[in-house]
Parts: sequence; structure tokens; C-alpha cells
Amino acid sequence: MPLGDMLSPSSAQPLGRPRGIWSTLHLDPVLLFLLLALVSGGLFVLYSGADRNIEVVKAQGIRLSVAFVVMFVFAQLDPGVFRRWAPWLYAVGLVALLAVLLVGVGAKGAQRWLALPGLPRFQPSELMKLVVPMMAAWYLSRHFLPPRFRHVVVGLGIVLLPMAMIIKQPDLGTSLLVGLAGLFVVFFAGISWKLIAAFAAMVSVSAPMMWFFVMRDYQKQRVLTLLDPQSDPLGAGWNIIQSKTAIGSGGLEGKGWLQGTQSHLEFLPESHTDFIVAVLAEEFGFVGMVILMTVYFLIILRCLYIASTAQDSFNRLLAGALTMTFFIYIFVNVGMVSGLLPVVGVPLPLISYGGTSSVTLMAAFGVLMSIHTHRRMIGA
Repeated sequence: MPLGDMLSPSSAQPLGRPRGIWSTLHLDPVLLFLLLALVSGGLFVLYSGADRNIEVVKAQGIRLSVAFVVMFVFAQLDPGVFRRWAPWLYAVGLVALLAVLLVGVGAKGAQRWLALPGLPRFQPSELMKLVVPMMAAWYLSRHFLPPRFRHVVVGLGIVLLPMAMIIKQPDLGTSLLVGLAGLFVVFFAGISWKLIAAFAAMVSVSAPMMWFFVMRDYQKQRVLTLLDPQSDPLGAGWNIIQSKTAIGSGGLEGKGWLQGTQSHLEFLPESHTDFIVAVLAEEFGFVGMVILMTVYFLIILRCLYIASTAQDSFNRLLAGALTMTFFIYIFVNVGMVSGLLPVVGVPLPLISYGGTSSVTLMAAFGVLMSIHTHRRMIGA
């Protein structure tokens, strides 16, 4: 096992330099500043995307405030807490997913929520975005890395079981995010390229079976619409066509804040949720998109730095997986709004209106800050 994993807590000493305010609060100032800049700009875009409805902005502000509190709480916890609780949280998550399938609350043809007495309904699959990579990191970090084949198989099983349960709800978008979060842990553990090629081949071979036996009609329609949105311009292809129109009409510098026509004239659907990036592109143009992508890039770069400086395998695997999950959020949302990927209902992180995904993402950033600020120096 790596040296950092074999060190007992008693063999590590706190850093010798005086603790500053950020170390005391267990917050990373660089990451915190970038997140604040992102959500602040996002609220301005949301105000326009919601057709100047200040109540939507206020509601989102409250949700983001809660998300930052969750981030702060998670940052205070020692990473050892996540390691110890990973198996228990994973078991609770599986029970919750099973309960969703049996007695869950349905809406719009999907059964994704649990409603417990005295508590607001919640979506257990969101919890699994954190718990699945945590559990996979817990398992793989207990063995020599790179993992042996049997350990890879068990790691894949840890990832695929909740993924399959989420697909049954059905919620393809969330299942992909959960699955990829776990698969990144397996990848970062150091599996061989032969296993990666074998896994890719297996997915390719099973794709026709998934099309005929797993995917539902509306999911198939999303793929067909991606390939030819003009086949049903007033129906299934409407969202993509209007989104691409909004993005293209923004040009270099955009039409100006609150001056977008696609969203304000109600051509663009879901303009304050999944398709909010089209609002930004129309009003702020290519320049606005470059600024947004730069902020995202800096956040990811900082998170990768935190992952690379983590001092044991569990923390490195978990931090790397959470960082790449954030990247996948961005990649999938921008891809689907641009017509490069099927529409799967993945929000633009910390910009789109919504509370559950924001809380989950900020909890992940809290874990990253915990990993970074609880580092210790090996005693002489």
C-alpha cells in the first residue's frame, strides 16, 4: 500500500506554520472566490432567463445559500470521516433507491423521489453522486494500486448496481452522472489500457441490446432527434433548434443583458433551467461564453491541484472523481444545448435554477476543501 495509507494518525503532525484564518475555517480561498464569482454571475443570467422574475432569483439565492452552508459543514469534517462512513452511506443509499422503486413519489412519468413523514421529498439518486465515488475509493484504496482484475470487477459492481437502480426510475441523466463518478475512481486507480479497451468493446457490443431492451421510447426519441432535429421541428426537435438559434444569434459580443429575444419571446423552452447557457450565449455572445468557460476551467484546475496534492489513495481517488464529475456536468449540458449530445436533463452547474444539484455539487466542493485543508506533514 502507498506510504500515506500506512501511516497511522499518531505518526502525522500538523503543519508547523501558524494557522491562518482560511486554515482555521478549513476553506480554500482560491476555490471559494471562483465559486462565488460563478454563482454571482449566474444569478444575473438567471434573472434574464426567468423573464425578469425576481422571485425566481430570490428562491435560487436561498438555495445557493443553503448549498454554501452545506459546503462549509462538509469542509469541517476530517477526510477520515468520509472514509469510515462510506460503506454505511452506500448501504443507506441502496435502501433508499430500492424504496423509490417500491413506494417512491412519481411525477411526469418518473418515480424518483421519496416523501418521508415530516420531511420534504428528496431524490436519493442525488446522494449517490457523492456516495458512489466515495465507496469505490474506499474499496480500491484498501488494496494495492493499480488494482488487480478481481478488485476492478468488484469496483465496477459497486458502481453499476446503483446505476441500474436509477435507470429503472427512469432517470438516464442522473444514472450517467452517478456511473461516471464511480468509473472515474476505477480509472484513476490505475487500471490497464487493455481493461479499458475491453470495457469499451463490451459497451459497444451491448449498445444494440440497450437500444431494444433497456431504453424507453422517449429516450430513443432523444437520440433520433439529435441525429435529425429537423425531422420534427415543431415537436421533439423544437428545443434543440431554438437553442442553436439563440446561441448563433448572440454573435461575438451578444445582444446585451435582458435583450435576448429567444427566451423573452418564449421561443426557448426551459430557459432558466437546462437551457440557460443558450440565454447567456445570446445576450453575452462568444465573449460571455469564453468568460464562463474560463471560470469553469479555473475551478477544475484548482480541484485537480487539490487532488494531486492529497496525501493518500482514498483522498486522491475521491478528489479526482468529484472533479471530473463537475466537468461532466458542464460537458453534457453545453453539449446538449449546442446539439452535440442528446437532451438528458443535466443542469448547467451552479447557473441553472434548481436546488438539489447545487447542494450536491457544493457538498462535493466541501469534501475537496476538507481534503486540502486537513493535510498533515509527516513528522520527523
